[in-house]
Amino acid sequence: MKINKYNSLVFAMLFGFGLTSQAQSKQWTLEECVRYALENNITIKLTELDLKTAAIDKKGAIGNYLPSVNANASHSWNIGLNQNITTGLLENQTTQYSSVGASVGVDIYKGLQNQNNLRRANLSIVAAKYQLLKMQEDISLNVASAFLQILSNKEDLKVKKEQLAIDEKRFARSEEMVNAGTIPRGDLFDLKATVATDKQNIAVSENNLLISKLSLAQLLQLKEFADFDVVDDNKLEDQNNILAQSPIEIYDKAKEIRTDLKLAQTNLEIAEKNVVIAKGAYQPTLSAFYNFNTRASYSDIITGSTLNTANPTSQIGYVQGTNQPVLRDNYSSVLGNAQPIFDQFNDNKGQSFGLQLSVPIFNGFSARNNVERNKVNLEKSKIDLEQKSLDLQRNVYTAFTDAKAALNTYEASTVTLEARQQAYNYAKEKYDVGLMNSFDFTQAQTLLTNAQSDVIRTKYDYMFKIKILEFYFGIPIVPIITK
Repeated sequence: MKINKYNSLVFAMLFGFGLTSQAQSKQWTLEECVRYALENNITIKLTELDLKTAAIDKKGAIGNYLPSVNANASHSWNIGLNQNITTGLLENQTTQYSSVGASVGVDIYKGLQNQNNLRRANLSIVAAKYQLLKMQEDISLNVASAFLQILSNKEDLKVKKEQLAIDEKRFARSEEMVNAGTIPRGDLFDLKATVATDKQNIAVSENNLLISKLSLAQLLQLKEFADFDVVDDNKLEDQNNILAQSPIEIYDKAKEIRTDLKLAQTNLEIAEKNVVIAKGAYQPTLSAFYNFNTRASYSDIITGSTLNTANPTSQIGYVQGTNQPVLRDNYSSVLGNAQPIFDQFNDNKGQSFGLQLSVPIFNGFSARNNVERNKVNLEKSKIDLEQKSLDLQRNVYTAFTDAKAALNTYEASTVTLEARQQAYNYAKEKYDVGLMNSFDFTQAQTLLTNAQSDVIRTKYDYMFKIKILEFYFGIPIVPIITK
């Protein structure tokens, strides 16, 4: 117990500057806290990125309708023993080649997968929007809970300080009475212990208040939170008269507007579309293609021929009967530089185009297994939607019952506080005239303090239960603007 007490005191000292400067800092209203959280909370920002990812996926689905166009170019060197394209002989040489090409492909029919992928992408965007809205609603409730906790801790600290002030006055008066011999000195020791206990309770309450402020500041993603504070809004009223509605009316309204159900329904539609896309793999695909290419060589070319003067003729045979030799003239090729590269590109152009049909026959059961897998996911989505509907009904009835019970508890604690206050006043009168000892009076005072704490606790518990019930009825803390 001592360790926890000392830790609390040290924690309070570390942020003591924040507590002393609260009067000069901005005080946040509940609406301001919620709006700030919706704009700056990290979890919401991550969910917004999921929405952007879904939009990118839609662009990809649209791109599947468009033809694919690719261009290519290459330049190569062949070094060593390779065929001379001019003479046809194998020679040790270095040759260079350049080639340029382009290709176009387009899907004509693909089992309607492109169309279904686009429909699924549109549904994914809707689901991402619902997910973002759900996250915003959850953060709003969390902020409201943290905000009300701060108010509750503030009132609790106020009660503890008022109690300390009363006990310190009693202690000072009792010292005078002891000195006068009116009351025994033992009563003074009891009061001294009571004052010390009051100070300890204040330290705990200050620590609880500081922790609740830090919790809300973290929800808001505030970097400077040493002097963070909220407006002391202690209004307790059912402004929208939500308890006048019946549970079935609230449930019917919740079924129309609750984001949980809309998200589950959209996920079901996505699962149905996934099954259709998977079945598209059973169907043949037809695509069209067009290719263009051209090339150029940097090798010398034959521009003509000339008689070989060193060896002008060569014998190729004999005349039958006379054995007279048959000669032929020997010509040598005249080599020239390669044609200009752009002329070669123009002369060597080639094109090809056609259709390609692919019919799935057997693929290791991959297509069938994919269909079965998506059917299982579809069943899961159906069960999830049904479960969400049942959960919503249970949550609405539970929230309504909790709100009613919280109201009754608050009203009962208020009556108890009034009775405890009267009992305390009566005990104080008896104590002041010496008809009640210090121990019995302290007991009456403790009962009053407990009653005051119960009123504070039940008050803010009721306020939060009303916020939850309004949430199911479609009344947000602040209007949420969907993107």
